[in-house]
Amino acid sequence: MAEREISQSRLYEWLTGDEDSRMCRDIPDEACDEQPHNFFLHLFASLGNKLADELSSARLVLPWLLGVIGAPLWMVGLLVPIRESGALLPQLFVAGFIRLKPERKWAWAVGGALQALAAAALALLALFGSGAIGGALVLVVLVALSLARGLSSIATKDVLGKTIAKGRRGTLLGWSGSVAGAATLVAGLVLILFEDRPGELALAVLLGVAALGWGLNALCAACIRETPGAVEGGENAWDSIKLGLRLLREDRNFLHFNLSRALLLASALALPYVALLGQQQSGTELGGLGILIVVSGVAGMVASPVWGKRSDASSRTVMRDTGLGAAACCLLGASFAWLPGAWTSTVWPYAMVYALLVIVHAGVRLGRKTYIVDMAGEERRALYVALSNTITGALMLLAGGLVGALAQWLGTTWLLVFLAAMALAAALSASKLPDVEQ
Repeated sequence: MAEREISQSRLYEWLTGDEDSRMCRDIPDEACDEQPHNFFLHLFASLGNKLADELSSARLVLPWLLGVIGAPLWMVGLLVPIRESGALLPQLFVAGFIRLKPERKWAWAVGGALQALAAAALALLALFGSGAIGGALVLVVLVALSLARGLSSIATKDVLGKTIAKGRRGTLLGWSGSVAGAATLVAGLVLILFEDRPGELALAVLLGVAALGWGLNALCAACIRETPGAVEGGENAWDSIKLGLRLLREDRNFLHFNLSRALLLASALALPYVALLGQQQSGTELGGLGILIVVSGVAGMVASPVWGKRSDASSRTVMRDTGLGAAACCLLGASFAWLPGAWTSTVWPYAMVYALLVIVHAGVRLGRKTYIVDMAGEERRALYVALSNTITGALMLLAGGLVGALAQWLGTTWLLVFLAAMALAAALSASKLPDVEQ
């Protein structure tokens, strides 16, 4: 047992680049000895979560699912707003409840288990769903999945802040993204082999693996050795709303961060439209889906560790740089659609842009996650995360409706130009944020 713990500590030190596994900034002293053990549980939990997210993606997999079962086209437009806002909006209302629990890992584990059940239900709908009724059931299950995701998200960040030291959180998130990217790559390669064969069984298998991923996430969360924390900060939903509004008025840095985060939604909103351009060239065959999943997996595998290290150094500059990168990707995707030539009439150029945008979006997610965890103190971390996520969820619904209307009016290519301008504004806003890693 002792030899296992020694080898675990050495592997932890190699992964983090730290020669002392007892570096314990911003976590309780009791958590120091458990940090290598908890690091790997966080790593595998994040692996399961990220793999499941990719294999049930509202940007790629679920639109294919609705197409396969013959659901109405308008339902596709609801997938991303439901997926994102459903996970974010309720978080302020559960933050006070979670704060009353000395060990928050159990809320995380329950959320993971509920997501596993929802993914299993989607797998069954891939096999037996049909038409408008099947599509409506997919949306209902997606609502449940997103609400469970919100419960896990707020608890995950609070447990991360209690068990992993400042200066190591971005590194952990980066490695987990890399490992999950490799697993997603394998899934995409398998899909390419299916080419234009019927997709019901393949989609059911993908969603079944997603259910196993969230099961792994829940199991690892339950096994984390968490030091019981303070419970004095717990509030009911209304008290949380009043406190959150007061924080937005009084903490100008927090308000500024949320403005930057809202503008950075451009990267998330652009991804399905870049994929849509590729789908219009390749059709709904599983080969095209496989290509997009492969490039997404490769991009995540390559990008996440780099962004993680950079986020530990300065998450503000990561947010700034990814805003610039998102703008460049949007403009590149629009330019391909306008250029003549047979090579722009295949899925490949849009797959390249999609891969670049996935790299950028990975940086957006890692940068903002690291920034909010490092900015908030231990006593207010759960509330800050929940309030920021609730604000972003509301804005996602509004932005999703606006973007959908603009897409209908302007078309996909000019919409990408609009999102490029939004991303440039995000870069400018993030560049003026204060550093919080010092």
